Amino acid sequence: MAADLRHYKDLFPTIGARVLIDPTSVVIGDVRISDDVSIWPLVAIRGDVNYVQIGARSNIQDGSVLHVTHKSAHNPDGNPLIIGDDVTVGHKVMLHGCTVGNRVLVGMGSILLDGVVVEDDVMIGAGSLVPQHKRLESGYLYLGSPVKQIRPLKASELEGLKYSANNYVKWKDDYLNQDNQTQP
Repeated sequence: MAADLRHYKDLFPTIGARVLIDPTSVVIGDVRISDDVSIWPLVAIRGDVNYVQIGARSNIQDGSVLHVTHKSAHNPDGNPLIIGDDVTVGHKVMLHGCTVGNRVLVGMGSILLDGVVVEDDVMIGAGSLVPQHKRLESGYLYLGSPVKQIRPLKASELEGLKYSANNYVKWKDDYLNQDNQTQP
């Protein structure tokens, strides 16, 4: 079963090499997916009124919703959704018109609103709410609703950010290899 890739007007998703998009997910419009990305079941990504960019080796886990902010007189450029490289987006996360740096873990059920900037090497704990236009500084754990800086990340946690992304690349490859094998 093929992935559900849809156009919006003249905009259509662009997909890099070795990408897994679960057939229960939908990707619409100007969505730019880099190499080795995995999009897991029941994800909705809508790049209709602005663009979505997902960096290499990032993973978007089950039930997540990714959208953008349109351009307006109040906000002439709108807010695209930009996700860096080696990012782990946990189950049921909502990302809306924000920028997420490299080597970031967004915990399950978290919500990041318009204009949020998450710098590189950040962990956001499960169930966190990151309010509009908040900046999360590199090298810290954040948690809460609204989110608060908790403490600096340990060396093992910084390594864990890369470990998580690499694991999802391996699992994605397992799924792709399985799908390419002939079924009995």
